[in-house]
Amino acid sequence: MVNLDHAAPDATRDRTGLRRDVGLIGLMWASVGSIIGSGWLYGAHDAVIQAGPSAIISWVIGAVAIVLLALVHAELGGMFPVAGGTARYPHYAFGGLAGMSFGWFSWLQAATVAPIEVMAMIGYAGHWSWAQHFQHADKTLTTSGLLVAIVLMALFVGVNFFGVRALAHTNSAATWWKIAVPLGAIFVMAATHFHPANFHSEGFAPFGAKGVLAAISTSGIIFALLGFEQAIQLAGESRNPKRDLPRATLGSVAIGAVIYVLLQVVFIAALPHSTFAHGWAHLAYKGDTGPWAGLATLVGLGWLAWVLYLDAVISPGGTGLIYTTATSRVSFGLAKNGYAPKIFARTDSRGVPWFGLIMSFVTGVICFLPFPSWHKLVGFITSASVLMYAGAPLAYGVFADKLPHRERPYRLPAGKVISPLSFVVANLIIYWSGWDTLWRLGFAILLGYVLLGGYALYAKSKDLPDAPRLNWKAAQWLPPYLVGIGLISWLGGFGGGKGDIGLWWDILVIAVFSLVIYYWAKATASQPEEIERSIEEVVVTEAPAH
Repeated sequence: MVNLDHAAPDATRDRTGLRRDVGLIGLMWASVGSIIGSGWLYGAHDAVIQAGPSAIISWVIGAVAIVLLALVHAELGGMFPVAGGTARYPHYAFGGLAGMSFGWFSWLQAATVAPIEVMAMIGYAGHWSWAQHFQHADKTLTTSGLLVAIVLMALFVGVNFFGVRALAHTNSAATWWKIAVPLGAIFVMAATHFHPANFHSEGFAPFGAKGVLAAISTSGIIFALLGFEQAIQLAGESRNPKRDLPRATLGSVAIGAVIYVLLQVVFIAALPHSTFAHGWAHLAYKGDTGPWAGLATLVGLGWLAWVLYLDAVISPGGTGLIYTTATSRVSFGLAKNGYAPKIFARTDSRGVPWFGLIMSFVTGVICFLPFPSWHKLVGFITSASVLMYAGAPLAYGVFADKLPHRERPYRLPAGKVISPLSFVVANLIIYWSGWDTLWRLGFAILLGYVLLGGYALYAKSKDLPDAPRLNWKAAQWLPPYLVGIGLISWLGGFGGGKGDIGLWWDILVIAVFSLVIYYWAKATASQPEEIERSIEEVVVTEAPAH
């Protein structure tokens, strides 16, 4: 469902049978369309409450972090042009247990995006009187709001059953809309309402460095910048991956980062001083449940507010539809790899994995219960997403050592430095999400092991042909990694942690811990022949029938 360039007449095929006819614009648009979603509707508002005007620094740090992760993915995407590569790399490097784990993280990431988009739609709908009772004052869902959220989730699933093809044809226009509306809001607000004094009148960084760092994970900054991997997922269909993958990956992050930083600057500058006179933590104005549209109304730009209310339906709705599709496809892949029951791989007459869609609906509804507001859902999805991405730097280190002669259409400069650094950065983002978010994520991870691990053990006990090889030795670092990051979060000072590890010391602890895990994982990874066998198995099972 991406806007691909027209197929070249002489498009070549790679060894998996994929047509390499996607150009730079097709790759970049796939990522940009995912990056620009509901994050822009709320990110600037939530970030400034946590960090004040220094939220601008939070966006820059977040962008740098995502660039580091994107660079690693760019090389891996060229090496292994397979669908769903983000979850596949750890499987190649560390065997079935790691593959199952990061596959589950990938599914969690996909399954929780649609509920976030639903919350964005409901939040902005509060502008209309008939929708004001859908949320409490603290932005949590009322009973009627929960029912509306369930209906919207059902709509996403229903359209996926009956309207996927029509949705695919509208993706190009939707992407243009997603870019045009925030750029228009930036221009109009900057031209008509820009107050430079807002950046210092109540202090530039009223909550210090802790506020700047916490905002990166919990206010929607990282969530807003996620999506660069869509270009990587299309690596196998790129006409020129060596040239286009790094450009599309970094270009999409650059476009998203510039738009989001400008949105933050203009949002701060456009606010009347009365809205934050009691401090940035108490920012409030009529209509702030839909921050940008409410601000437009407040400053007398009613026509812009109506455009933004419309966008609050189109942008989150489109993203929610796409990620509902993605959730069912990830579960389809888990079933194909033997990690989930085969019912997830069954399709209807339209080729839709119907059971995966139903389960994506059930999971989305459950997400509304422990995380009933947009910003709480964002903290969860940020942690799950970055946990998924953290597998790529680990796999990169293994492939750099054990597959040095394998073809790399794009070779990352200073990869052996950037790779461990990006793993450290990923764990810092997870840590900054805070203990209140991570303990919930921990339960979700345990649930995944019960479900997928239970099925894997059942498949092995019954000698089913698709029973996965778990390879405990190669993934021996994984339990200490997951428990360790949780323990550090519990002892740290973010999001309900005990505060026993002070600011800056906690960054050092995370860095040392991450490097220990990184080099431990490299030392115990699968052997080259095992890695090659895993790669060949994917090629055989995913090659099209002739």
